[in-house]
Amino acid sequence: MTHEVRGVVARAKNEPVSVETVLVPDPGPGEALVTVQACGVCHTDLHYRQGGISDDFPFLLGHEAAGVVEAVGDGVTDVAPGDFVILNWRAVCGQCRACLRGRPWYCFDTHNATQKMTLADGTELSPALGIGAFVEKTLVAAGQCTKVDPEASPAAAGLLGCGVMAGLGAAINTGGVTRGDSVAVIGCGGVGDAAIAGARLAGAARIIAVDVDDRKLEWAKGFGATHTINSSGTDPVAAIQELTGGNGADVVIEAVGRPETYKQAFYARDLAGTVVLVGVPTPDMTLELPLLDVFGRGGALKSSWYGDCLPSRDFPMLIDLYRQGRLDLDAFVSERIALDEVESAFTKMHHGDVLRSVVIF
Repeated sequence: MTHEVRGVVARAKNEPVSVETVLVPDPGPGEALVTVQACGVCHTDLHYRQGGISDDFPFLLGHEAAGVVEAVGDGVTDVAPGDFVILNWRAVCGQCRACLRGRPWYCFDTHNATQKMTLADGTELSPALGIGAFVEKTLVAAGQCTKVDPEASPAAAGLLGCGVMAGLGAAINTGGVTRGDSVAVIGCGGVGDAAIAGARLAGAARIIAVDVDDRKLEWAKGFGATHTINSSGTDPVAAIQELTGGNGADVVIEAVGRPETYKQAFYARDLAGTVVLVGVPTPDMTLELPLLDVFGRGGALKSSWYGDCLPSRDFPMLIDLYRQGRLDLDAFVSERIALDEVESAFTKMHHGDVLRSVVIF
């Protein structure tokens, strides 16, 4: 059986998206059909529309989602129809060299659905990050579904599927923030604010938010920032050092993805401190640092892929914290929108007017 649903499609580079009829097949072996309840509008979806990820147009956009499993294919045992799930784009294989070494969050052979969703004329769609969730129903690999507490709000829970998990994990998993640490976060959009929330959860004593927008710095305070720096008129390196006894922060998280801000993060950390890059650079960007400074400052320079998360471990735990009132996922939801408002949501996101617009089905 084929399901005829409505979805948001990017047909060509830099062209406005459109809501079109999408044909979704029943799940085959190892696949799951999910009725999408909510999906966040993420920068990655805009990158797809702009042709910054690949040129495999047309794309079925959306990936930061939660919903209910409608049907599963043969061999699926981890989820069943009726389960409330968060979709993830790193369904671990369990067999690659990373998985076999006990590091499944680095899995090098993640799974996607085998069958293709199509337009009404049969044109195959490329689902964003192997998910494609700006659609009433989507087909994914069953391993891309993580079962969580069904009492959680779909609009909030779905954000763990990408941006919020990336930020939380950058602090907790990649950065290893712990009790008493000083942490600086450069870039206070959705990912940066999630890193601030993660640092607070981990017990950081001092959390310094850096941005060029006073409005975003106010948002950062709500997620746990103890100090803020507007770097449009202040040297953030000197300011971070001043706030940390002249030493620099134990962990500096760069959530912008630019060489200029990465250099600020590098020089704003304490000796033997850690820099975490979670902001996504463009392919043309390069970085130049004096090698003697890299050697002399010691510590660690890390990149955070999806917050180095393991969905089966992290999603249920974070939803439990949300249900306990210890992690305010609802605060990331700036607005709830309809499917045909995604293009306008991209504009708001580009201008920094929202943390997250979330499509509600």
